[in-house]
Amino acid sequence: MGKFLIRQMRNGQYYFNLKAVNGEVILSSEGYTSIQGCRNGVQSVKRNSINDSSYIRKIASNGKHYFYLKAQNGEIIGTSEMYSSRQSMENGVESVKRNAPNASIN
Repeated sequence: MGKFLIRQMRNGQYYFNLKAVNGEVILSSEGYTSIQGCRNGVQSVKRNSINDSSYIRKIASNGKHYFYLKAQNGEIIGTSEMYSSRQSMENGVESVKRNAPNASIN
């Protein structure tokens, strides 16, 4: 089972990373001004991660693939790492779908 790690940055903002079972970061958040806001973001990822329509697949200017996970209101709640191929990115999407819904929060 995956896990969410919540951390406070030096600027005082909070962010989370979703890690897969193997410890690899598969989704990262933007900064939140409060711990509760960050926890709400985690809950939004848990709810929205199961819906394929919540994923926005992109290609960066360097040719790498990545995706966003968006909430029902259209806000981006998580960003993936960069992948070398479309298939690797799709594997990342599937990993978020598998890991996020039941991930623990640390």
